[in-house]
Amino acid sequence: QDNSFEQFIINYCNEKLQQIFIELTLKEEQEEYIREGIEWTHIEYFNNAVICDLIENNQTGILAMLDEECLRPGTVTDDTFLEKLNQVCATHQHFESRMSKCSRFLNDTSLPHSCFRIQHYAGKVMYQVEGFVDKNNDLLYRDLSQAMWKANHSLIKALFPEGNPAKINLKRPPTAGSQFKASVATLMKNLQTKNPNYIRCIKPNDKKAAHIFNEALVCHQIRYLGLLENVRVRRAGYAFRQPYEPCLERYKMLCKQTWPHWRGPARAGVEVLFNELGIPEEEFSFGRSKIFIRNPRTLFKLEDLRKQRLEDLATLIEKIYRGWKCRTRFLLMKKCQVVIASWYRRYS
Repeated sequence: QDNSFEQFIINYCNEKLQQIFIELTLKEEQEEYIREGIEWTHIEYFNNAVICDLIENNQTGILAMLDEECLRPGTVTDDTFLEKLNQVCATHQHFESRMSKCSRFLNDTSLPHSCFRIQHYAGKVMYQVEGFVDKNNDLLYRDLSQAMWKANHSLIKALFPEGNPAKINLKRPPTAGSQFKASVATLMKNLQTKNPNYIRCIKPNDKKAAHIFNEALVCHQIRYLGLLENVRVRRAGYAFRQPYEPCLERYKMLCKQTWPHWRGPARAGVEVLFNELGIPEEEFSFGRSKIFIRNPRTLFKLEDLRKQRLEDLATLIEKIYRGWKCRTRFLLMKKCQVVIASWYRRYS
């Protein structure tokens, strides 16, 4: 119920993961239509980059201000940190606090004076500011490390290598927030070089019991996982897309003009194929390098036709082989009969 610094950085990581999900699915999906020259009506969706900027901006971000409070001389408390947030983030649309200079949340009794609230992608979360400064510092006093390093026990000495006088670094160690921010940045950079696949798990209830479906809980998860925007983009767009060459190679057996070999460009072959099958024009579009199919039922129809055609081809191959085998056996028997008859006539 009381969210502190730990939950804050966890939610920050969730925001960054949601951001990369948006960029790699919704944004990339719509950009592909534009890139392929497909007629497309842009679908509005919420981009949580503004929330990530509120947390990680190098000048006005919450983590940057927290580090600044930890490093500045003088009396530093959680209250001074909250006061700084109230000054810098007072007008931000996703930041809420009982600030003195802004009357937006002055009478909000659900928001204590020692807390601030962030409107995350998944919903509003209130953070208790107490402990933010100490947990962000996460410092071990240098003289304590040196004392542990001088211990006779080898394990204790190995656990505190920073206490070695030969390796003393007078530079202030990085804060917990800055370390976590750097780790998240490394993770995002790594994910952007991959081709990720997403599995969205939805809990039907909080009791971990069978045959219980909590509609409110499921709807909440669908909203904060971004599934609504994803479904809207998918339904407004095309469910399947594939380059012309592999598409023609897979379905060319369904058309006499493209089977067994098509001599022209792959796009022309796909056009001939779809016209021959009588697929409605509104069900597909031709991009610069790919064929786009709107409805999954069209794809299922193609797969069913291909499956039936494969069975027909297998039957044809089997029929020709059996005919060849029987004819070969017949010709061999006929040849043998001629030989036997000729020898018999010669003998008689």
